[in-house]
Amino acid sequence: MVDVPGERFDAGMKVRREVLGDEHVDRSVARTTEFSKPFQEYITEAAWGSIWTRDGLDRKTRSCITLATLTALHCHDELAMHVRAAIRNGLTAAEIREVLMHTGVYAGVPAANTAMAIAQRTLAELGEPTAQVPDAG
Repeated sequence: MVDVPGERFDAGMKVRREVLGDEHVDRSVARTTEFSKPFQEYITEAAWGSIWTRDGLDRKTRSCITLATLTALHCHDELAMHVRAAIRNGLTAAEIREVLMHTGVYAGVPAANTAMAIAQRTLAELGEPTAQVPDAG
């Protein structure tokens, strides 16, 4: 974990790029306005520089938590981005499916149903063989 604010931003930007990809981060930075700049800085420092850089959980686990939370909160716009991030962090399509199924038990089937559709569409865009994911028996 990083303690100095400038270093926290730099560490956060590094992790953000590793998890979300340069293309996504570059688009986000390019769309930043004077109005949204403080919020983008906050996200980079707080989420990416303070939380995602911590020891204790690996990135796969952090992605699982993020997918479950976004599903529970019906944050559909963020979900596809974090499905892509989960793949970058080493989760398989089968693991993503299991996270969403497990979330459905605790956050509700309608939330998980929408998340499953978003995840399947995103995985297909990434070329993941979602149709060939074996059933968990």
